[in-house]
Amino acid sequence: MNTESPRIKILTYNIHKGFSAGNRRFVLHQMKSLLRSVDADVVFLQETQGEHFIKSKKYHNWPEESQFEFLADEVWPHHAYGKNAIYEAGHHGNAILSKHPFVRWDNIDVSYMRTASRSLLHGVIKLGDTLPAVHVVCVHLGLLSMERRRQVAKLVERINEFVPDNEPMIIAGDFNDWGGQSDATLQRELGVTEVFNEISGRCARTFPAWMPLLSVDRVYSRGVSIVSGQRMQGALWRKMSDHLPLLAEFQLDT
Repeated sequence: MNTESPRIKILTYNIHKGFSAGNRRFVLHQMKSLLRSVDADVVFLQETQGEHFIKSKKYHNWPEESQFEFLADEVWPHHAYGKNAIYEAGHHGNAILSKHPFVRWDNIDVSYMRTASRSLLHGVIKLGDTLPAVHVVCVHLGLLSMERRRQVAKLVERINEFVPDNEPMIIAGDFNDWGGQSDATLQRELGVTEVFNEISGRCARTFPAWMPLLSVDRVYSRGVSIVSGQRMQGALWRKMSDHLPLLAEFQLDT
């Protein structure tokens, strides 16, 4: 009898609205193939296009459905989407794709400026009838230090109010925090661990994809054991978004 605790594999990726760096090529179809090859249980996406009426007419292979539905097709039957930015031509935001059903999900506005809409997408997924619910929070924070501090404070407030200490949690996304200012706050206030800092002593460098120098994407966890962490790299990944994705696997502490 296999008594090993269940595992969950997640990937976080800023997909740059389906375009390569500099918006030179529309690469959403290639992204779809690469994401499927990883076969994560839960995918955290930032900058996913919900609708864009101009681009949908400009590019012949633009999907009829939203980008997150296109990527999720047949692999991740459960998904949630939260609009970050709404404009005349459409909208984009965060999405979570999951092989497991959502108990619930909420999109929390953490915008600091009208010109830079941001939100946190907080979902709760159920891996099985006898397993605890897992909180998954997809994050895309602002570019300014003052903006990020206020958004991190709202993230802490959200989790302290809605995530019980005994329920497992994974926070992942684009923190735009290349200086690491938010790490101490999150560790102190939430008791989380950053996966790559724990494994290698520093956060993974993910931006720009063709020569990653900045650590802007993060994976934090609480109430789960870290099994592994990997920065997805290589020629194919470098030709996709301007970010590299991060893959992490956890074991549930049941």
